[in-house]
Amino acid sequence: MNRLLNQVFSCTKYIQRLILPVALMILIAQLVTFPANATGVYQMPKLSAGDRTWVIDQAEVLSRINENKISSELEKLAQTGNEVRLVTTRRLDYGETADSFANKLFEKWFPTPEAQANQTLLLIDTLSNSTAIRTGDKAKSLLTDEIAKSVVAETVLVPLRFGDKYNQAFMDASNRLVAVLSGNPDPGPPQVAETVSVKGTFKKAEETDTGNATIWVIGLLLAATIIPMATYYLYVR
Repeated sequence: MNRLLNQVFSCTKYIQRLILPVALMILIAQLVTFPANATGVYQMPKLSAGDRTWVIDQAEVLSRINENKISSELEKLAQTGNEVRLVTTRRLDYGETADSFANKLFEKWFPTPEAQANQTLLLIDTLSNSTAIRTGDKAKSLLTDEIAKSVVAETVLVPLRFGDKYNQAFMDASNRLVAVLSGNPDPGPPQVAETVSVKGTFKKAEETDTGNATIWVIGLLLAATIIPMATYYLYVR
């Protein structure tokens, strides 16, 4: 009996030594993943007034067709002297907000008042669905602060509120910005029909993967403890 118990306890210690490092590696990997995928201003491509780059889709949420359509419309708008940049990020650096990131990016791309004058920058962070907009002084004569706030709070967020429709959000925002900055009447935010919103209970893929890994680790740790105890109980009985 003593020999059997010694074997059981030895097996338990071996399993625990094997499982604990694996559990530790999983936890470390989860902690490292978040900052590694974060986007900082220093990671954004270089750009300046007059450059023919209108959409920077770091989050990769726009279809190629819609990105080309938006770029084509913003290229036409540039002929009026007003330029618009649409930017998506997947996750911002720790402590960064959409507003602070947009401000820093605007200053990086257009460092002087003269360069900023006719510029507009619209940002969406897809992790939090937070938005921000920055506009130069001359552009504000057409794109007033009131309209700019409506663009980020209504034109962009309404499609995101109903299923993360980033393509529609950017298409609607682009159409409205082009109209206003071209000197045409403001088409206003999208009209929303009153519907009953049912919040989904499905987890995202990354949440499911993380949960499964944690469950497996906990299960293995419990098994490494309970099985030897159960075996000892059966033999003693």
